[in-house]
Amino acid sequence: MTKPVRYLLDTNILSDLVHHPAGPVAARIREVGANAVCTSVVVVCELHYGALKRGSERLSQRVSQLIAMLDVVDLDDEITSHYAEIRCALESEGRPIGANDLLIAAQARARGLVVVTANRREFDRVPGLRVENWLE
Repeated sequence: MTKPVRYLLDTNILSDLVHHPAGPVAARIREVGANAVCTSVVVVCELHYGALKRGSERLSQRVSQLIAMLDVVDLDDEITSHYAEIRCALESEGRPIGANDLLIAAQARARGLVVVTANRREFDRVPGLRVENWLE
């Protein structure tokens, strides 16, 4: 029996969803089903930071409402070996990625999730990671 595909939504994808609740991301979530999507605790941190930085209470509320509807993947021991392998591989190629993206990639790879992001430039470098862009 084939395991159902699950998608980890990155910061830029959820940000687009906050700003365009009837846009392409929402349409794709309806196609795959709400149970097929999740996000990372790292993404939640980035979204809350962005809303606070903008100083918008309305945006903060919209972010909180969206996060409350999602399964949030925590950091755990399961990702540690993936983190180390990915970081070593990318550094040896002289093509490291940002610290938060590295954590997100390790979570997704460890749990067999597809990262959904508009930042393919970084995530496509990660060996063994499946990546999609729902904004293309």
